[in-house]
Amino acid sequence: MPPTLASLVHHSALKLTVRAGGDRLDVPVRWAHVSELADPVPYMEGGELLLITALKLDAEDPQAMRRYVRRLAGAGVVGLGFAVGVAYDEIPKALVEAAEEECLPLLEVPRRTPFLAISKAVSAAIAADQYRAVTAGFAAQRELTKQALAAGPQGLLSALAAQVDGWAALYDASGSVVAAAPEWAGRRAGRLTAEVERLRERPTPASAVVGGPGGSAPAQGGAGGKDAKPADAPENADRVELHSLGAGRRPRATLAVGTAAALGTAERYAVHSAIALLTLTTERSRSLQAAEQRLGAAVLRMLLAGEPDHARAVAGDLYGELLDAPFRVLVAEPASAAKPAGDPLAALAGLVDVAESAAARSGEAVLVVPEGGRLVALAADGGAAVAACTRYAAAREGKRAGGSGDGDEDAMVVGLSAPAGPIAAAAAYKQAEQALSVARRRGRVLVEHEQLAAGSVLPLLADDAVKAFADGLLRALREHDATGRGDLVASLRAWLSRHGQWDAAAADLGVHRHTLRYRMRRVEEILGRSLDDPDARMELWLALKATSAE
Repeated sequence: MPPTLASLVHHSALKLTVRAGGDRLDVPVRWAHVSELADPVPYMEGGELLLITALKLDAEDPQAMRRYVRRLAGAGVVGLGFAVGVAYDEIPKALVEAAEEECLPLLEVPRRTPFLAISKAVSAAIAADQYRAVTAGFAAQRELTKQALAAGPQGLLSALAAQVDGWAALYDASGSVVAAAPEWAGRRAGRLTAEVERLRERPTPASAVVGGPGGSAPAQGGAGGKDAKPADAPENADRVELHSLGAGRRPRATLAVGTAAALGTAERYAVHSAIALLTLTTERSRSLQAAEQRLGAAVLRMLLAGEPDHARAVAGDLYGELLDAPFRVLVAEPASAAKPAGDPLAALAGLVDVAESAAARSGEAVLVVPEGGRLVALAADGGAAVAACTRYAAAREGKRAGGSGDGDEDAMVVGLSAPAGPIAAAAAYKQAEQALSVARRRGRVLVEHEQLAAGSVLPLLADDAVKAFADGLLRALREHDATGRGDLVASLRAWLSRHGQWDAAAADLGVHRHTLRYRMRRVEEILGRSLDDPDARMELWLALKATSAE
């Protein structure tokens, strides 16, 4: 605790007497300052105990004393010490009454107590308080380190919440709450996801205050509802500090610390220690990450080469049962054809964070390998990582559809294979590439190969190259029809739809079958191709379907 007026009054060597404002003695004293100026306010910062002898004051003038005391109180002066036996034998009644009106503590300083003794007492108390804060900070650091080693992030958060007399929560790279302490704090932390998302958009290190002075409080749960705090939860804990964690440009996690008031020195030490420890636990070293990526690339190459046994031997226990159970292959690329400046995979960082965070929370293994300008990932079929990636892609799709995704740095295209086993990894990789190609042509964020196999081939005809081929193939027939010399395109469509059955096709057109035969001969003559050729019939039918979809 910093020194207070009460602690100075109780200081046995100072012999101070309270003459006014006795109910305001618990305020902290930041410094003791001596000034005989008629108006010392310009030199005050607030929190001072002002010491005077009134040599230049008319301390017996009630109006002058009211103005003097009012100015001091307005400047944040916490107390006034008046030395008796110098200019006045006792404190003038006008000053006492003015201090009582403004509720400003007024202390009588006996002649035998020099102002220097009061200044020394305040300075010593401040130094002692700072020493206690530093000592408590180091003790908190030791306790946080101990808990981090013994119980991981959850133990560290529990120790931090106790140190700050509040609550603490940890968010992963996707903005989801992964740990909180006490237990009820998970609900409180869950209401801050929007603020956490905004903080993640800023380069590390970054911090923000939500609620309390200088912040905006998030919406609170209704009284008695599911978000109501338990009886032992601190009241009005509406000031939350958010701190991003990570050594790179993008944060890997976020720490939230909620308290009822601003943090003191000891609490600040504890928070800074927690930030350092959590950064160490959430940020892997670059060399280790690079080594894991090289190992993952080797494992992937072996799988694609049809050598699952060798892949398992190299991977060991690193990827758990991922290489034995059905998995999916995901291939992702930046949406822009041009490679972005700097990191070519920067646009895919969000997808990687989502996949790895989901896998970590569910205890799954996931293999993520950068491959040139693309990213290849293996994740368990039906697992949390695949589900998180599809949700992330759907969110990006929604932003693009709403017109808010233009020019996004994290724009991407993703292809996802059907479930496959280790022996079919190469086929799954090809499926993911095919799905990615379709996603790029359709302007989609993510396409699953199973959607292509279960759907129709007709949507694939929307490709510009297919339309150009169709227009070129049918141009001569359309030009013939435009002169009013017949309806060859409609006749060709009817004949092909009836599989070359003359009577049925002629009936659909409302013409005689001989008329239809004549038109089909004209089609052959104009195109220079025989309709007896099945390849010609197939190409003409696809061309008709492609142009009819416009």
